[in-house]
Amino acid sequence: MEILSLKKMVLIIMMMVLLNIVKSELHYVGGDKTSWGPKVNLTEWSSHEHFHLDDWLYFGYDRHMFNVLEVNKTSYENCIDTGFIKNISRGAGRDVFQLKEMKTYYFLTGGGYCWQGMKVAVDVTDGVDGPASSPSPGNAAPAPSPTSDASGIQFNQILLLFIFALMWGVSSNYISY
Repeated sequence: MEILSLKKMVLIIMMMVLLNIVKSELHYVGGDKTSWGPKVNLTEWSSHEHFHLDDWLYFGYDRHMFNVLEVNKTSYENCIDTGFIKNISRGAGRDVFQLKEMKTYYFLTGGGYCWQGMKVAVDVTDGVDGPASSPSPGNAAPAPSPTSDASGIQFNQILLLFIFALMWGVSSNYISY
């Protein structure tokens, strides 16, 4: 039985890392790149999304007016912007946050904007979507939302992985161990 060479072990590890990255999805909070604002129904938006471990949230907003704070449930329900868990804002108005735990995350904006609807709860599941539920007769069907560019990202990563594996196979034919 052949012992795995260092080169082959590195390839296996890189493939595992790339496959893990492929599983994550980027969600534009509110539906597009600049929709973290008071005129967007973020509760409605999040109710139609599926959030999984290692997915990413993208918050796009006017950095001179708003911020993004991760808070607990009580602060979320009462729009309390002090004693937050984490300030997601980095100053550019284009911030990302990775969902690392299966739990409900709560985000809001301070300065009174939370009372205008600038808050969202994100429920993270294990990565397996259940069957799609049909809307009840009294509710309108959810509007399609451009949630992510993940399909393009996934295709590029899979293509990169394929090319890397192909190159590895070709180079292995010419190198003796």
